[in-house]
Amino acid sequence: MTYRHIRMPAQGDKVQFDANGRPKVSDQPILGYIEGDGIGPDITRACLRIWDAAVEVVYGGRRKIHWCELFLGEKAASLYDGNYYPEETLTALRELGVSIKGPLTTPVGGGFRSLNVSLRQDLDLYACVRPVRYYSGVPSPVREPQLIDVVIFRENTEDVYAGIEYASGTPDNKKLAQFLRQEMGAEFFEDAGLGIKPISPFGTKRLVRQAIQYAIDHGRESVTLVHKGNIMKYTEGAFRGWGYQVAREEFGDRTITETEVFEEHGGKVPEGKIVIKDRIADIIFQLMLLRPQEFDVLATMNLNGDYLSDAIAAQVGGVGIAPGANIGDGVAVFEATHGTAPKYANQDKVNPGSLLFSGVDMLDYIGWTEAGDVIREAFQDVVQDKVVTYDFARQMEGAREVATSAFADEIISRIHAGIDVQARAEARRQWRLENRQLRESRRITAPMEAMLESGRKPTAIGHIMTRKLVTIAHDATIDDAVRVMRDHGVSSVIVEPHDGLGWGILTRRDVMGRVAQAGRNSAEVTVGEMATTPVITVPMTEPISACIDRMIKHRIRRLLVEENGKVIGIATEADMVNAVELFNWIRAE
Repeated sequence: MTYRHIRMPAQGDKVQFDANGRPKVSDQPILGYIEGDGIGPDITRACLRIWDAAVEVVYGGRRKIHWCELFLGEKAASLYDGNYYPEETLTALRELGVSIKGPLTTPVGGGFRSLNVSLRQDLDLYACVRPVRYYSGVPSPVREPQLIDVVIFRENTEDVYAGIEYASGTPDNKKLAQFLRQEMGAEFFEDAGLGIKPISPFGTKRLVRQAIQYAIDHGRESVTLVHKGNIMKYTEGAFRGWGYQVAREEFGDRTITETEVFEEHGGKVPEGKIVIKDRIADIIFQLMLLRPQEFDVLATMNLNGDYLSDAIAAQVGGVGIAPGANIGDGVAVFEATHGTAPKYANQDKVNPGSLLFSGVDMLDYIGWTEAGDVIREAFQDVVQDKVVTYDFARQMEGAREVATSAFADEIISRIHAGIDVQARAEARRQWRLENRQLRESRRITAPMEAMLESGRKPTAIGHIMTRKLVTIAHDATIDDAVRVMRDHGVSSVIVEPHDGLGWGILTRRDVMGRVAQAGRNSAEVTVGEMATTPVITVPMTEPISACIDRMIKHRIRRLLVEENGKVIGIATEADMVNAVELFNWIRAE
């Protein structure tokens, strides 16, 4: 195609995509870039130098990016007769396949859509991907920012961002309001502005599919579906259902639900499986502050994702260093996630981190992870030495404030000096593994506490039972039993099967009523004589409500819990009360 202002490089190859939508990249790819508005030119110049330096050093000149400048925003308007959004740029973005852009200004005044939203919708960039992790030395408002390492997949084309809105007082608004009231029986205030919130199986499934595939490709532990389905049952609730459906039908050999982990595997995740779980949207904000290490990949709808990605970014340094990408089938546009900050334009002042790390993610996307890794480590080293731009300098005691270009120089210097990226990556991998094992151990030994910490509510008796059974032989004496109870701090012991009888139980109440009150000699009476045998057992998947009914009906305080015919735990009246107190558990749930 012949372009009016875009000049394709004379050398290099355009990115191709295979049948699965994965990029196929030569050693000499052509990638597009858009400077952006406001501070865009300053940060783009700095980042281009860093990306090129990393590629040169890591690959020894064997690989090189051939950059092609594209135009949107104010620079486009100056070239295309006032057009901020020229069609030939969209064509070039599709042709090149992979590009990156700085922040863009939407013209003030009626009739102009957001350039960013337009780009996502016109190119069908349905997945907004926002990785959020902490870099040592970056100022943070939370105590343990190093625990945060999540990737948010935000659906980009549906939800209230679809642009289906009708202003109060307009003829279209009145027509829709009349239909909703008369045909659908809806009730709402007069003159309300109206908007439509479409959530489709197609839009949901392709987003969740990409999120799960990312988790598989990058060795992530879990994918969490974030929704408000308890209120919006047919939109956000449907998102949750369709998400689980994709996992079950398309990734059944690689995924397992959180419920299955607790109910069928005792809290232990089978080797090679990725956990699929879900959380209510408002709760996830709390959990990302209190227990961020419980979450790996988050998949959610447009509005939730918008809020969530910026909120989590604030915990690790703000949107000034938060990367982003908009990815579709056969086209991807990486971007700075902050605004244009026009008051700092052309001052060589601001932090280039957001655009820089978006470019790092772009390098990862095309398979050049080694170059991306060295940039991450160099950035961290520079910040740890307190050589920073003004935004960090004002938050760090003893910092040396430098310009955008000088900050880039520092990073490039570290890249050329050499960094042992592999050793650091291995240390980080080992830390993640130990953290994962610690959480798994807690799920196994203290499932109720683990659920509380991770934001999950118990539903089955196996979720709240105690797995450590204190057992005793039937021919032991009552004195032996009392000693065992005292040593283990329990009020009952489980009596092992004998002579064709099943499991039994002996409680302190039994000792008081059947031995002490009856005047029996505790040194001579055996456990088997006084124990209740057989005891009532329930499967670990039995609903808590059914277990409560059973305990009330039989006037008992304990149930043994079994799996595949084997007793694996005990649930007590105290466990039930604790569940009610900790989780506000009620029968209706």
